Amino acid sequence: MMKVRDKLIYTAARLFHRHGYNSTGINQIIEEAEIAKGSFYYNFKSKEDLCIAYLEFRHTYWFTKLRQYVKKHAGESSEVLCAFDFLVSMNELENFRGCSFLNILSELNENDSKILEVIRSHKSDLRDYIKTLVSPGISDHVYLLFESSIIESQLFKDQWPIIKSKNIVQSLIN
Repeated sequence: MMKVRDKLIYTAARLFHRHGYNSTGINQIIEEAEIAKGSFYYNFKSKEDLCIAYLEFRHTYWFTKLRQYVKKHAGESSEVLCAFDFLVSMNELENFRGCSFLNILSELNENDSKILEVIRSHKSDLRDYIKTLVSPGISDHVYLLFESSIIESQLFKDQWPIIKSKNIVQSLIN
């Protein structure tokens, strides 16, 4: 049996993905999670707090999957190139969903500073992770290629931006 809090996070994740953060209402989340309204407010003070919990969950999930993938495939090529292969696999798994963090970022306004801080933290962690994979002189280049390939592959619903970025990184590390 899934805990109410987890049920709300999973339901919000599905709805935020399908309809966007701003277009998904609390009542819709409550209804689709099949919980009482009081249970929502027992677990979260607001939709913003639910979004933060979802992003924290997504952060843990995504980084766990990334590290597992890189560890499993690092013998085939360098770890940083495996990270780009991970993006290809995530596109296949999630149908070119793109970055959950940037998807929500695109909907924020100046009053959403708590959510913005969670997004910045995730991106800082990603930047720091990439710094562990390549030399300091190219780490920001690789980070920017990594990020842009996620966005462009989402836009075109195609793997070519990731493959092209991976090839550029390969030329930088050789």
